Amino acid sequence: MNGVPQPYGLLAEVTHQCPLHCVYCSNPLALLDRQDELGTDDWRRVIREAAGLGVVQVHFSGGEPLVRGDLEMLVAEARRCDLYTNLITSGLGLTESRARSLVSAGLNSAQLSIQGDAAESTELVAASKRFDKKRDAAHIIREAGLPLNMNVVLHRLNLHRLDAIIDVCASWGAERLELANTQYYGWALRNRDLLLPSKAQLEEAVGVYERRKAELAGRMELLWILPDYYEPYPKPCMGGWAQTALTVAPDGMVYPCPVAADMTAMNFPSVHDHDMAWIWSKSAAFQAFRGTEWMPDPCRSCPRKETDFGGCRCQAFALTGDPGRTDPVCVHSPDHHLVQDALVRADQDNAAAEGETARANLVYRRPPASARRR
Repeated sequence: MNGVPQPYGLLAEVTHQCPLHCVYCSNPLALLDRQDELGTDDWRRVIREAAGLGVVQVHFSGGEPLVRGDLEMLVAEARRCDLYTNLITSGLGLTESRARSLVSAGLNSAQLSIQGDAAESTELVAASKRFDKKRDAAHIIREAGLPLNMNVVLHRLNLHRLDAIIDVCASWGAERLELANTQYYGWALRNRDLLLPSKAQLEEAVGVYERRKAELAGRMELLWILPDYYEPYPKPCMGGWAQTALTVAPDGMVYPCPVAADMTAMNFPSVHDHDMAWIWSKSAAFQAFRGTEWMPDPCRSCPRKETDFGGCRCQAFALTGDPGRTDPVCVHSPDHHLVQDALVRADQDNAAAEGETARANLVYRRPPASARRR
């Protein structure tokens, strides 16, 4: 493709339907209704075209992908294309028979999310009392012969429970645990003042992570996703904009990043209008921030520009309204005060982030009735 990088991952967001109402939901601010979702044949075509691009793995996500009755068909199509298949799930709705049918279709692995170490944390963060179903799902995944990977989003309301969270995942038989510090775009940005931890809280959690990583070596892999507000330089945006992966939303819109849908300043392509090869190599949106030529100063003259690629375009847009600006996380960004101001508030004594007060102030993600399934 004339020097265009080859993607290796496809995130297939097959639906926005979800039984949870997470206060840090990574789906777009505007959720899609069921009638807007791609049909089975369109998803099969997308998977085939992605494989033709060089994609080697597909992650079925949502929302909750298990609400799609044709999920097995999509998994089977991916396996016919020799793609590695992974299910990203809340676990709600997973039964033994469904797990068996997905494995028979060719599912290779599953990633189960939890919100904390107990039912109380699930209710606080996701407005759900179904922690027991998550425990059952972990058992079902393992019994089906799938490797159990787990994920928990970390923030002010659960970081103090990190030891207990790790214990739960280990006791459920997780082989890999992703400790993902909250990224503040979209819905999480709305709740940032209640979710952003203090520096002291974060430093204590880092100590817990390092101790438990050493203790569990060889038994369970622990991954720590950096809390970029506390980093001096931004994280590389998906290895650079439109470099390694692409996301297809439930309605067929295609993005270089899972949270790019909220970048209203840009026009993204759709699989209804173009094939995946054209979208990846020729669409204006995918070329907009690819490489380094687009960069303004201070990025243009920065020796780190080939390391962090100017940071996250979605975060730049979320905080400044301009996706072309330097990520405000960077200490050299002219907008760095936007992050610093949030950190000052996080380090102050914030009674609004405690207990029942937090519950009263959190803004829960509430999908429209047509996109909701409990």
